[in-house]
Amino acid sequence: MKSVVGMVVSNKMQKSVVVAVDRLFHHKLYNRYVKRTSKFMAHDENDLCNIGDRVRLDPSRPLSKRKHWVVAEILKKARIYMPPSAGDSGASNTAGMKASASSTS
Repeated sequence: MKSVVGMVVSNKMQKSVVVAVDRLFHHKLYNRYVKRTSKFMAHDENDLCNIGDRVRLDPSRPLSKRKHWVVAEILKKARIYMPPSAGDSGASNTAGMKASASSTS
């Protein structure tokens, strides 16, 4: 087997991730390209992968019933959304905007 590139869709297990790998193939009857997705469980020794990361998987010996891939490298880290905290300066800024809006009317 050769290495594959995919997107991490789940990292809720310890030292394991689920990676979705897309592939395109040409459908002879419809003369179109069809996209198929396969999900592989992979071993992530240091728990570095997050959902949305683009990773390269290398084949390995069977590590468990469904796991026979290892994460070789993280190609691109996902951007993680951080909601603004309540103690931010943005909260006082919106209060000032409300006060100025009420004084103008």
